[in-house]
Amino acid sequence: MITFALPKGRLANKAYELLKQIGYDCIAVEADSRKLIIEDEKNDIRYIMVKPSDVSIYVEHKAADIGIVGKDILMETGSNVYELLDLKIGKCKIAVAGKKNYIEDMSVPLKVATKYVKITKDYFTRINRAIEIIKLNGSIELAPLLGLSDVIVDIVETGTTLRENNLTILSEISNSSARFIANKSSYQFMRQKIDKITHELEMII
Repeated sequence: MITFALPKGRLANKAYELLKQIGYDCIAVEADSRKLIIEDEKNDIRYIMVKPSDVSIYVEHKAADIGIVGKDILMETGSNVYELLDLKIGKCKIAVAGKKNYIEDMSVPLKVATKYVKITKDYFTRINRAIEIIKLNGSIELAPLLGLSDVIVDIVETGTTLRENNLTILSEISNSSARFIANKSSYQFMRQKIDKITHELEMII
């Protein structure tokens, strides 16, 4: 069996809809279940359900052969995997955001709250800006509102959360969407099967 890492949550539903369109439908995947490993004997695929930020790690270390993961996660983890296809789902921006009336003081390091430490360091290094990173795991938007940080780096989909908290995008770092990835070793040994799935997905996006 080929092992396929699927992200839990909102992206999982969109990803699974694509798989259904190319004939890889599995009732157990759609069921509201806590099962973490689901085998589809008809299609010779084993699905593992993992946290979105862990998909590329499972694939890189060959616990899974293929997977679907956001480009933001690939950029943050720097995982050594093959990025085979942009699935054009889960689209969002990685952006710097802050208060609408924020005025930057260039004489001091910029305090940045984020869970994307690598992306943040890489971006501000490119623009030669000194920063202090404050690592947070949730409710990033609170940081500038409470004076914990000057700005945040986070993913932005519709921008509704920013607007509701009187925040705005100050600069865009990158676009992000879901990518179909493969373990490099698995790709060599299962190339025909992985290429088939890649081609079928490519035909419907």
